[in-house]
Amino acid sequence: MLKPVDSQNPFADPLRFDRRVPDCALVIFGANGDLTKRKLLPALYRLAYERRLPDSFAIVGNSRTEMTDEAFRQKMYESVKQFLEDSPFDEDLWNTFVRNIYYVSGDLNDPKLYTELKTKLDALARPNVLYYLSTQPSYYGPVIEALGAAGLGRSTDRGWQRVVIEKPFGHDLDSARALNARVHSVFPEEQVYRIDHYLGKETVQNITAFRFGNGIFEPLWNRRYVNYIQITAAESIGVEGRGAYYQEAGALRDMIQNHLLQVMATVAMEPPAAFEQDQMRDERAKLLRSVKIMKPDEVSFHAVAGQYRGFREEKGVDANSQTNTFAAATFFVDNWRWAGVPFYIRSGKKMPKRTTDIAIQFNSAPHALFSSDDGRAPRPNLLILRIQPEEGISLRFLSKYPGSGMRLRPVSMDFNYGSSFGERSPSAYETLLLDAMVGDATLYTRQDMVEASWKVVTPILENWTERSFDFPNYDPGSWGPAESDAMLARNGHKWRNA
Repeated sequence: MLKPVDSQNPFADPLRFDRRVPDCALVIFGANGDLTKRKLLPALYRLAYERRLPDSFAIVGNSRTEMTDEAFRQKMYESVKQFLEDSPFDEDLWNTFVRNIYYVSGDLNDPKLYTELKTKLDALARPNVLYYLSTQPSYYGPVIEALGAAGLGRSTDRGWQRVVIEKPFGHDLDSARALNARVHSVFPEEQVYRIDHYLGKETVQNITAFRFGNGIFEPLWNRRYVNYIQITAAESIGVEGRGAYYQEAGALRDMIQNHLLQVMATVAMEPPAAFEQDQMRDERAKLLRSVKIMKPDEVSFHAVAGQYRGFREEKGVDANSQTNTFAAATFFVDNWRWAGVPFYIRSGKKMPKRTTDIAIQFNSAPHALFSSDDGRAPRPNLLILRIQPEEGISLRFLSKYPGSGMRLRPVSMDFNYGSSFGERSPSAYETLLLDAMVGDATLYTRQDMVEASWKVVTPILENWTERSFDFPNYDPGSWGPAESDAMLARNGHKWRNA
C-alpha cells in the first residue's frame, strides 16, 4: 500500500524528476511589485525546493528602483520567508538559489534598459528565456515592442523565447485585439502565455479529472439531468488599497471576464479527444463561442450590478463612482448539451465570507414517491465543487430517516482535497510557471478564448456604461443587491448561500 507523500521531503515525491525545466532565465518586469514578492518568488523557491528547477536556473528582476543585485536578493529573501506557505524555509537551499538572482534597474520606456538586459542575458548564456510581465497593463504593448526592437523576442535553434502576460488582457474587445496585434508583431501565438491563475488551481484542474475520469458523472452532465449551474466567487474583503485600479476595472471585468468564464468553460466544455494542450484549449474556446450573446434589451433582465456601501470612501475612488464591486449574470449556452440550462455567475467584494465554488443542481426525480422529513417534496441532488478555501467536492443525495415509515432527508458525501491525499497542493503559480517553462500551454488562455469572453460581456459593459445606477445598493457582509436574488427568482431558482 502506498504511503502518503511527505511534503517536507522533496525526495519522497515520485514525480520529482518529471517535467524537468531546461536551462533558462526568467525575466520579471515589475519585480519590485506585490505579485513578485507574494506569489512569484515564493513559487519559484518552492519549485527549487522540490528539485523541479535546474541548478543553472536564473532570475533577472527589473523595476525603476535603483538597486544592486545584493539589495534585490535581500528583498526577495525577506519576501519568500514572509509569504512562503505550507513549506519550510531552508537557508542552505536559499544560499544556493540566490546565487542566480540578478537585478537590472531601468524605466520600461527607456530603450537603454533593453540594451542592458540583453547584455545581462548574453552574459548569463542561458539558451531559453521566459519574460514575465508583472507590470501595469498599459506597459504590456510597449514592453513587448521594445523586446522586439532589442532582438529579444525571437526563438532560435539554440533556444526559445516566451512571454507570460498577466491579466487583464485588454480593457474591452477592441483593446484586447489591439494588444494582441502588438504582441504578435514580436511573439507568435505559440510563444505567448496569457496567465489566469484560476486555471492553475488544483481544484479547477480537478474538474476535468472528475468529469472525464469517472464514468458515472459525464453521462449526467447535460440538460436532461442538470437544472442549472451556479458559479460564485465571493471575497469578504474590500479593495484593500487598490481603489484606483479597481475603479477602472470592476467585478465584471476583474473576475467574470478574466476568471469565471474560463471556469464555466472548463465545467461545460465537450470532452476532448485526447488530454493534449491544443485539444483541451480548442474545447474551452468552442464552449465560450457557444455562449449566447445578450441583446441590449436583455441585459437588465439577465445581469445585475452592485456596489457596497463604503466603496466610494476608499482611497483612490471617486466620490460618485459607478464602478461595480458586485456583478451577477445569467448566461446560456447554445449547443445541444446545454440548451436552456441557465449558468448563474456572480462575484463580489465585502461578502459574508471568502469562497469560490461551483454548484450543479440536478433535476428532481421524475416521480416523487417519498416526502422529506418536513413533509415537503424532497430537495433534488446537488453537486458542489469547492475551489477555495476548503478545496473538495460534496454530493447531496437523499437517505431514509431512521425509524418507521419512509421519510427522507438530504445528506452529504464529502471529499476533502487536502486530507484525502495527505500532501500539500502546489500553488497556482507553481503549476503555471512550471508549465510555461516546459512549454505546456494547457492551462493558459489563447487569444480566441480572450476575444470570446470579451464578446460575452461586451453587451453588459456597454449597457452599464450608459446607465446611471443608484449606488451603493448592498451592505458589507451581505450577499449583494436584492436584484441579484430577483434575477434567479424569475426562473424559480435561488442562490446557494450556505
